[in-house]
Amino acid sequence: MPLNKSAGHDLGFEVRRMIALAGPVALGELGWMSMTVVDTVMVGGLGAAAIGATGIGASLFYVFSIFGIGLLLGLDTLVSQSSGCGDRDDCHHSLGQALWLALALTPLIMGVVRLVPPLFPLWGVDSAVTAQAVPFLLTLSWSTLPLLLYGALRRYLQGLGHVRPVMFALVSANLVNWFGNWLLIAGHWGLPALGVKGSALSTCLARVYMAVALAVSIWWIEKRAGVHPAVIFRWPERRRIARLLRLGFPAATQIVFEIGAFAAAGVLASKLGATALAAHQIALSCAAISFMVPLGISSAAAVAVGQAVGRGELAQARRAGYIALALGCTFVACAAVVFLVFPGPILRVYTNDPGVIRAGTELLAIAAAFQLFDGTQTIMTGALRGLGDTRSPMLANLAGYYLLGLPFGWWLCFRRGSGINGLWAGLTLALVAIAMLLAWEWRRKTA
Repeated sequence: MPLNKSAGHDLGFEVRRMIALAGPVALGELGWMSMTVVDTVMVGGLGAAAIGATGIGASLFYVFSIFGIGLLLGLDTLVSQSSGCGDRDDCHHSLGQALWLALALTPLIMGVVRLVPPLFPLWGVDSAVTAQAVPFLLTLSWSTLPLLLYGALRRYLQGLGHVRPVMFALVSANLVNWFGNWLLIAGHWGLPALGVKGSALSTCLARVYMAVALAVSIWWIEKRAGVHPAVIFRWPERRRIARLLRLGFPAATQIVFEIGAFAAAGVLASKLGATALAAHQIALSCAAISFMVPLGISSAAAVAVGQAVGRGELAQARRAGYIALALGCTFVACAAVVFLVFPGPILRVYTNDPGVIRAGTELLAIAAAFQLFDGTQTIMTGALRGLGDTRSPMLANLAGYYLLGLPFGWWLCFRRGSGINGLWAGLTLALVAIAMLLAWEWRRKTA
């Protein structure tokens, strides 16, 4: 479709529209992240090994499950662009095929996850951590199908601009998860005390709830629009699924590169003992909370840019990307100040262990240093996805993490004796490189 380079919209209107899109999605992302925080806090009473076990177990599960969710990210491009040009039937078409794709991916992902536990001893993971991480990981794998269905339904709603149901589902799921943790970790109301396994089971139930909540929201939205929801369900169609995969495979690979890098850092941190691993997981959890806001803005950028492309307005697409970047950078700058000024109170939410707090304070200072670059790279990834470019972020993450950041961090940690701080310095270097590459690519494609 030829692109019209005329702006056609007031800047103030576009800023307000971006905030209206990004606000609920960012709150939803915080709701998503807070589920992990709740899990970490509620197993904290079981000791540092339990904290490390839930952290490394969740990280390894996400390496595989998030690949499946990433394969569905093509919906951001297809639904937003079809919505922009007013083709609602094509939006239904894309969602229907994404649901088939989610069903097909589930047994594959679960099978791969179950091959991971025997590798823990080979990786040198602390034995106390391994003993609890294995049941946590295997139980968590049962959440794969509802997680993928939720991913498809969410991308459809966001592509249409219906972001409030996503926020509601994620925020309210925290109540489900908290209550499940309370019941199952220590054992209440006559239920057995399952420890970290109970935390994983609670997460599974919360994800079933999220998928059902979004399905009900779509049914309600379609009925109000005079469309019978049954039109979404169609037989598998090879061309549309192939189109989703052409867009989704690079996006999924990019996410796996990113999450895999932090999971690899977690495995390396586990070689330094339970205290270093607990500090790593807690500081990473804090950084991930602040990351959820630019991640939500990234999703809004993908929608706003995609809809503008669907209307043939490149100037508006370009401006939407830069507005999203400005909003995200403003937030992460504030988050960096909080990490520097209040490390103690933040860390004591998770633990009172003085060794973990001491190590975590230094890691939060490093996290403050990479906030701006982490926010930039994720927002540019979303903006580029709205254009239909999922390949550039994949290549940037491959180069940044695996050719630069992880090797440098390993060298600092184990060869120069910098410990966990060295690993985090390597991750920071990777984020700087990725942010610069993607900002340059966005500028080049929208010039």
